[in-house]
Amino acid sequence: MKNQYVFKWLFVTLFLTMATLKMSAQKGSISGNIVDGNNFYLPGANVVIPSLKKGSITDFDGKFSILSIPTGNYKLEISFLGYEDIMQEVEVLENETTTLTIKMKQKSLLLNEVVVVSYGLSGQAKALNTQKNNINITNVVSTDQIGKFPDANIGDAVKRISGVTMQVDQGEARNIIVRGLSPQLNSVTLNGSRIPSAEGDNRNVQMDLIPSDMIQTIELTKAVTPDMDADALGGSVNLVTATAPQKFRLSSTLGSGISFITNKRILNGSLLVGDRTKDKKFGWMVAASINDTDFGSDNVEATWSDEFEYYTGIDDTNGDPILDDVAVNPYTNSFEIRKYLVQRVRRSFSANLDYQINPNHNIYFKSMYNWRDDRENRYRVKYEMQDAEDIEMGDFTITNGVPSRFPAKVSRETKGGIDNNRNKSRRLEDQRMQNYSLGGKHFFGKLKADWMVSYAKASEERKNERYAKYKTKFSVVNDFSDAEFPLMYAEFATDESDFENFEFDEITEQYQYTEEEDVNFFTHFELPLNLFDNKNGKIKFGARGRFKNKSRNNNFLEYNLESVYSTMNLTGLKDFSKDDFLAGNQYQLGSFIDANWLGSLNLVNGESVPSEFLRANFDVTENVWAGYVMTTQNITENFQTLVGVRLETTSLEATGNKIENEEDLVGTITEKNNYTNVLPGVHFRYTPNKNTVLRFAWTNTLARPNYVDLIPTIDVVSGDEEIFVGNPNLKPTTSMNFDILGEYYFKNVGILSGGVFYKEIDNFVYQFQSEINSDFYGQGTTGYRVYQPLNGEKANILGAEFSFQRQLDFLPSFAKNLSIYVNYTFLTSKAEGIRNEEGEERQDLDLPNTAPNMLNASLGYADKVFNARFSTNFSDAYIDEIGGNAFEDRYYDQQLFLDFNFGVVLSKKLRLFGELKNITNQPLRYFQSVRSRTQQAEYYGQRLTFGLKYDIY
Repeated sequence: MKNQYVFKWLFVTLFLTMATLKMSAQKGSISGNIVDGNNFYLPGANVVIPSLKKGSITDFDGKFSILSIPTGNYKLEISFLGYEDIMQEVEVLENETTTLTIKMKQKSLLLNEVVVVSYGLSGQAKALNTQKNNINITNVVSTDQIGKFPDANIGDAVKRISGVTMQVDQGEARNIIVRGLSPQLNSVTLNGSRIPSAEGDNRNVQMDLIPSDMIQTIELTKAVTPDMDADALGGSVNLVTATAPQKFRLSSTLGSGISFITNKRILNGSLLVGDRTKDKKFGWMVAASINDTDFGSDNVEATWSDEFEYYTGIDDTNGDPILDDVAVNPYTNSFEIRKYLVQRVRRSFSANLDYQINPNHNIYFKSMYNWRDDRENRYRVKYEMQDAEDIEMGDFTITNGVPSRFPAKVSRETKGGIDNNRNKSRRLEDQRMQNYSLGGKHFFGKLKADWMVSYAKASEERKNERYAKYKTKFSVVNDFSDAEFPLMYAEFATDESDFENFEFDEITEQYQYTEEEDVNFFTHFELPLNLFDNKNGKIKFGARGRFKNKSRNNNFLEYNLESVYSTMNLTGLKDFSKDDFLAGNQYQLGSFIDANWLGSLNLVNGESVPSEFLRANFDVTENVWAGYVMTTQNITENFQTLVGVRLETTSLEATGNKIENEEDLVGTITEKNNYTNVLPGVHFRYTPNKNTVLRFAWTNTLARPNYVDLIPTIDVVSGDEEIFVGNPNLKPTTSMNFDILGEYYFKNVGILSGGVFYKEIDNFVYQFQSEINSDFYGQGTTGYRVYQPLNGEKANILGAEFSFQRQLDFLPSFAKNLSIYVNYTFLTSKAEGIRNEEGEERQDLDLPNTAPNMLNASLGYADKVFNARFSTNFSDAYIDEIGGNAFEDRYYDQQLFLDFNFGVVLSKKLRLFGELKNITNQPLRYFQSVRSRTQQAEYYGQRLTFGLKYDIY
């Protein structure tokens, strides 16, 4: 079936190509590059032959092409926001392609007889021109704009875009949420090729893996067109790397800094070198980047309960303890204090080549290799209420309806790794992402064709990850005076440091490896097609194949060293108590096993613990074939439309483990699933005047379920009376999307825009929790709690977006160099078909990961020598994980980040820069049910970096 689709596309392509070659007599073409005064490419420039009403928009490499032009002499008109218009004479010869390189000059504005020059706006001009001239709804950020913000990785840069918020990991933006839709519902591509995910259980692309200085342009598409992958429910982020310049260019940075939570250094550097041969045919560019940061976090975590039981002292006739319950208010029954120490080394390498065979044929190669090492130590003390049968009358105290004293199980745990040159006694998480693409762009008379094949791989490996845990029991005080900052501590202070009573629990070592490989290809073909009197219409069609394999292979070993290190005092200890714990001075860590001691242990003859890895291991193969056809037409001179349809067919094969009692492997289960989606789309673009654009879009998109949800695993955990079941028959989540947007572009390079959007979503995926009323999963499983991903019914999202950015050049004196950048997004959502643990449908529930309010704002200043910017990023609280009932729901709390950066021009080639991040010490925070009930609060402190940037161009 799939091969039939391919043959049909190839037949159509061949037929149209031959027909085109016959019809192209007495016509020629024009192609070329548009650059600025420094020979940097200008994407989004409008290139038009007014007499023919034919034109083109430059791509991200500043290239344009106009095909099928009758022979003769013409005037070419080039316009670019913020630059002076150009009229260029050109001669078109029969069956030849005339090539041009056109240099544009930045415009100066005359306000009240004063010439106003805009400094530092070239990047903004490039982004806004591309955004303005796209027929669909996009947001574009250029490399110059990225440099205006203190963003070390691409995730921190993306969060500046309207409608985007990011989930944070260790203080850096990692997972992207677009228009309130969770990370796995959005796609991320590199030069148009999908980036695989190194995450083991989902499709999330780690945005903190890619340094921001390796990317030339970020394009966020909020309304996809049929020639794009459809699995972008919220949006599609395309990261575009730099291409070979028009002439020699060298750019380098060298910097340092300090992370205040550890008072340790930061090192970073980058180098970009590129050039083109004298005949301009062959271009090359190589780039490298490194960032080495020693930082950490201070963390507290808690779980909440609204039930309390204790042992009455009486047993039933079977000898089982009889329990009684006490009506209580919500309280913390488990509490943790954690300290993380992390060294993150991020390296990136890129090499891009292109060769212009002749004016009609160009081939290119693009590559990127990202490699990140995360070395981490974690020190954790945990207080957990003992089981009800171990709590007797007199063991506990209830104060104002809250258990304020009770017996607890207490443990102290150290996470580390082996002592070698790679791990350095820390847990080493080795993440890598590599992408290699080969493509070409070709003209055959009227036919424009481009193609690309790519190979991409992402992996995450954790070798020799070690844990050492010791445990004891004592009575604790549960301090509930401030629910936002929960606290537990020993009723008798000496219990905390009586390490002779902390007994050996476990020393373990684990291995984890996750890998995803993607092979992609696509072909696009474009022909002139005018259905209306206005020219410049076209039809575009093509095909794509994406072949993915994802697997995870984990192992876990336990070592019994109780005879040698029976109590904690016999190990190597280190005291981590201090008065500047970022979550509050009331939290004192105390002493833990030293990570260096743990790393030095010679662990041999470990016992495998299948319960720790059997459910995690899987293998998934997913193949996607797609084809599309679309046409772009100018209904009038100012009214443009794009209409098309995309067909995607998906085949899936997933293998997981069938497990009993967590550790008994019964066998493997393999399931297959196939589905096809037909996805039409319509876009309208209306320009009532040169500076105003009105847009409307109706699109259909999808999102495939997370891998971990698709695995046909069955894991019966008798000890906990729990059953975990996969669901390979999950349907993809689909969405019908409507967008309306109005944009006004200021002459001095700025924008005012506003719009609304609506998404009607079917078959979203959520984690269902229920209690089984039969022995369906084996004898004695009646009453067990079952966890299984299911498709919900419907959800909808209604949102509004507003954006404003411009230089305040109407102000007097130095104030004319100020600029404002602000965007705001409002969302409201509703999800239907989500059932609670009783099987009843829950009402008035938001779709998970939909933040109702998101705001980005910055105030900047730029003149010839100095520039500075304060920037802030806010996202509102939203439901992150649906529990068995409303009390168990988990929420991701609101975030407010404030950053500052500056630059000083020391010479034409040399610039000083500095930046201060997270001025507000914003924590990562989760809460349970209501904001006052903290589940997790993790603080990162501030980071200061500074350095020099050197450019030759």
